[in-house]
Amino acid sequence: MAEQKTIFITGAGSGIGRATAQLFAERGWFVGLSDIDAKGLAETASLLPEGQRISIALDVRDRHEWARAIDTFGQATNRRMHVLFNNAGVGRGGLIEEMKDEDIDLVLDVNLKGAINGVNAALPLLRETAGARIVNVASVAGIVGAPRLAVYCATKFGVRGLTEALDAEFARYGVRVTSLMPWFMDTAILDNSSDEGANRRLRDHLNENKTPIYPVRMAAERAWDAAHGDGLHYMVGKEAERARFAARFFPNAVRKRIRHSMGDE
Repeated sequence: MAEQKTIFITGAGSGIGRATAQLFAERGWFVGLSDIDAKGLAETASLLPEGQRISIALDVRDRHEWARAIDTFGQATNRRMHVLFNNAGVGRGGLIEEMKDEDIDLVLDVNLKGAINGVNAALPLLRETAGARIVNVASVAGIVGAPRLAVYCATKFGVRGLTEALDAEFARYGVRVTSLMPWFMDTAILDNSSDEGANRRLRDHLNENKTPIYPVRMAAERAWDAAHGDGLHYMVGKEAERARFAARFFPNAVRKRIRHSMGDE
């Protein structure tokens, strides 16, 4: 009988994390679910077979919690981790000079530092697991900057760079590092206000400008590809593919389109 594969997912309480947990469980994997949101974590767990998952409360900003979570996961999987899915993320927007310091810190600490914490905590298990890899969730916001999302974009550009550097660095261990780069997905992040103190959501801007919003299941399918394929960055959705192409060959045009999508012109 083939060895059961294992995946540890951060931000599993909703959105892309939940959809990815469901997809991998459907395909026979043992899934480690982690999130700071206890209610969301329990809801995701209820969607997976009982013997095929473990739930662990985790604040990705806390290195001590990471150590505990990885130890718990390792005990449940005989020290195997085939995939670390670094997915936890938050979105806070607005003109940078109007953003609260605590919101800036939260975005940096969760989206970028949280991913780095995960890499360092999980690396021992990954090194012990043949064919292991890390899948970091970046974004099209890691390809082209968008107004009112400067700090968020900074973290996603950072995750993209982290991925490229670590894929080269961890080659000596036989551990691959890839990224998932979604276009706008149907997640709670779109329901955040686009400006500090405003009632208008990012989702409202996108809908008014007829900007496509893709289902999270699409991201989960591409997460599967990122966990198995030979590529480095895995775009989610046609718009993401177009943005990557345009950012390379027509950077001014793609910046203009992003500004329009965000209601900035």
